Amino acid sequence: MLATVDKKQPSRGEMVERFFTRFATSTSFLAGQPAAFVLAVAFIAIWILTGPVFGWSDSWQLVVNTATTIITFLMVFVIQNAQNRDAAALQAKLDEVIRSLVDARNEFIGIEHLSDTQIEEIRSQLEIEAAALGNGHGSSKAMERLLSRR
Repeated sequence: MLATVDKKQPSRGEMVERFFTRFATSTSFLAGQPAAFVLAVAFIAIWILTGPVFGWSDSWQLVVNTATTIITFLMVFVIQNAQNRDAAALQAKLDEVIRSLVDARNEFIGIEHLSDTQIEEIRSQLEIEAAALGNGHGSSKAMERLLSRR
């Protein structure tokens, strides 16, 4: 007799999160395509061309103002979700690189949770260390190498 494996059914919250993740990813991808820009320009052109038909009325202006406000408001959340996910994935990958390198300092894992001031202090200290080693951005050798790549 075969043993059955109980698959845990996703909760309603997990299903909503999965749906929104797929929706946000797809929407962000589509909004970044040239066709989306062309569509937006076409929408505005049609709106402008209909101005004389509607006598340049307040209602005519209200239609485009309302539509663009609603679309902008919703897109803020969709794009922010996609950016947050991308940033978290990138940070996880960087943490794995730090963890796997023998000479890397594992203390850097998770520094994205520090305050801006603390991160700036770390960054400044790293620049000082790099300059002391002769390979920081303050190093003329480093600048020469960088400029010679052009």
